[in-house]
Amino acid sequence: MQAPAREGSRAGGPASGFRAARPSRPRQPSTGDQPDELPPGQHLAKSWPVLHYGPVPRFRPECWDLLVFGATESGREHRWDWPGVCDLPRCKVTADFHCVTKFTIRDACWEGIATTDLLQLAPPAPDVTHAMVWAEYGYSANLRIGDFADDLSLLATHLGGAQLSPEHGYPVRMVVPRLYGWKSVKWLRAIEYMTADRRGFWEERGYHNRADPWREQRFSYQEAAGEGPAA
Repeated sequence: MQAPAREGSRAGGPASGFRAARPSRPRQPSTGDQPDELPPGQHLAKSWPVLHYGPVPRFRPECWDLLVFGATESGREHRWDWPGVCDLPRCKVTADFHCVTKFTIRDACWEGIATTDLLQLAPPAPDVTHAMVWAEYGYSANLRIGDFADDLSLLATHLGGAQLSPEHGYPVRMVVPRLYGWKSVKWLRAIEYMTADRRGFWEERGYHNRADPWREQRFSYQEAAGEGPAA
């Protein structure tokens, strides 16, 4: 059984070596004829359905930027234009993708910027506990800082060896393989460091605050004490 793996290199130059990956959630051992079991309630999809809220935004590279703000270590914002994002260190991640609508894509191959690298370039303050990931049109999803910093999380620019299509989040999308897919926000524009949790777009509309597929955390009514933001 093969666990999700990451390999890394820096853009614009030869690979500096490979980073060993710690799988955020290994596949569960088989109890039947299926070689690798899926999270509860999931089924394998033959193709990748395109699901999103609202229209597909138009990419304008001359005015696009990526912002990191909120409770940064320095107290300052960090900002990259599109050429700057393209010059950031690169990594590759192969991991299953689990959508809350119950389909799973095996071994999705992503390429982009590791969140661990971004956290070094734009360090959060010591008391940061969560990150809010912001997209075009004000769409958002909240993440525990540990999920954001997971060894498989990245800001993806490529899928399956090709540049992301507009429908899959071009130019950049958040990818958090250990969580349901709505946390992997398309059309990423900003990351906000937070010292307290608050709900994002779908979390305010009845979806689970944590979104762990192996615990089938789909809806907010399933939340146990402490799994949602403090009142």
